[in-house]
Amino acid sequence: MSRIYEALQRADRERAVAQGSEASHVAEPAIAFGIEEPPPTKIEVSLDKIPLYPWKPNALSFPTLEDRGAGVEQFRGLRSRIYQARYEASLKTVLVCSGMPGEGKSFVAANLAMSLARNSVNNILLIDGDLRRPTLHNLLGAPNVPGLSEYLAGTAQLNDVLQRDRNSRAGDTVSGGALSNLTFIAAGKCGDNSSELVANHRIEELVSTLSVHFDWILIDSPPVLAVTDAVELARSADAVLLVARGARTPFDVAQRTQAAFSSSRVLGFVLNAVKNPPRRGSYYYYYSNQDAGGESNKRREKRY
Repeated sequence: MSRIYEALQRADRERAVAQGSEASHVAEPAIAFGIEEPPPTKIEVSLDKIPLYPWKPNALSFPTLEDRGAGVEQFRGLRSRIYQARYEASLKTVLVCSGMPGEGKSFVAANLAMSLARNSVNNILLIDGDLRRPTLHNLLGAPNVPGLSEYLAGTAQLNDVLQRDRNSRAGDTVSGGALSNLTFIAAGKCGDNSSELVANHRIEELVSTLSVHFDWILIDSPPVLAVTDAVELARSADAVLLVARGARTPFDVAQRTQAAFSSSRVLGFVLNAVKNPPRRGSYYYYYSNQDAGGESNKRREKRY
């Protein structure tokens, strides 16, 4: 009888050991699933180590570099409206876009960036997000490579695509004072895969990383009715500023342009190149400006 009892006890112990071993095998994967992946490596950016290049801005393209004049005043007015929009809701990254090519979005983006840079010691970042027909590097007289395309493709690091003007020193001249606060990311080498590059979400990573280093970030985008890149770029921006051209942009095109950004915060339209603005007493009035070709540009402002 005692042998039978001992055999039963031994069987119970063996069964308990076997169950414990099986339970441990089942529990291990559950513990493994609970292990979190290490956070991504933080990208360190130092404004003091940004590569310097000898920029040669086109004076005709930057009325904001003048001491006085209609161009300076008009972009000061636009700058003030941008500041007011910041009081209404958080605002740092602004996408500048138009519906069709030739409406002056790059001209507006570059001069707004320059006006913001001249205003104070604010650090301004200007990004050429038009990977199909980049313009900003020509306006600034800056190199185009490496740029945003190389960063989005993973062939260049963030620190490699940032650039500043080598010749500018804060307080030296009007242009030097503005350019010393301005950092630029060129578009880089253009290709047929720009839509895929913009859609890979690395632009959002770029803006998120650089946001802590800059007071304002302006992104020049391709025309929204021509390609889909602008809508993708708008996902990384706080708001969108639209540009239309007087006597050239049809009303339905302006409507479609605004509708394309239905999921974004639209600040309003900058009306460019108006030749015969109405008098100031009307409900809307216009400010005059000069573009690279010397043609009169106007910005429409609601009367207040």
